[in-house]
Amino acid sequence: MGRKGTMIEREIDSQYLHETLTIKIYRPENFSPLYKYHLCIVQDGNDYFQLGRLATYSDELHEEGEIEDTIFAGIHYKDRYDRREKYHPDGERNEAYMKFLRFEVVPMLDEELPGYYLGGSRALMGDSLGGTISLMTALKYPNTFGRVIMQSPYVDETVLQMVRESKDVSAMSIYHTIGLNETEVPTTDGEKKDFLEPNRELNKILREKTNEYTYYELDGDHTWKYWQKDLKRALVKIFG
Repeated sequence: MGRKGTMIEREIDSQYLHETLTIKIYRPENFSPLYKYHLCIVQDGNDYFQLGRLATYSDELHEEGEIEDTIFAGIHYKDRYDRREKYHPDGERNEAYMKFLRFEVVPMLDEELPGYYLGGSRALMGDSLGGTISLMTALKYPNTFGRVIMQSPYVDETVLQMVRESKDVSAMSIYHTIGLNETEVPTTDGEKKDFLEPNRELNKILREKTNEYTYYELDGDHTWKYWQKDLKRALVKIFG
């Protein structure tokens, strides 16, 4: 069965990252310049479209009327080292990547697509480090991004401190999951890290600071097998 929506690609020559990046934009079947759409910018874009079945879920949920009109824009990485440089809180290009999202991706998509042009209608989404950078970027630019979906994010003291200090996180809508078996997750630097406890600590802070916050502990590990199953629920919760 073919897709019902349409995928288009755009390129951005980023002055912040000094490279050309491709944005894959998935528009729903009903797409028309006369309508307005919510926007979800997706880190690990190819993974979400291929492993997460994002386009299929978009088709299903739009057809069933379970989510509001939403466009998904996916951005991918070159390799795991490039991904760490951009997404990790200590990554060399972490700051530049956040500026790229705010000052290059958003203006391009706002010009290209009929949206609401409000922070409350824009979401950032990602898994693992992609979830980390999504949360960090929303905290840094709360007027631009009002919604976050993070599946099994990497959480360290930098992330926790950003959330503690944020005055704007209370107005955000956040969906957050972690797997109960994510206690020894292999990382790019060759170590194994416990993701579960830091995510529980993040949950405690977010639960106290936010009004629209959803948290689940999944019976699973740090893989797409569990993120894919969870994704449909995440989309309905944030865009329903």
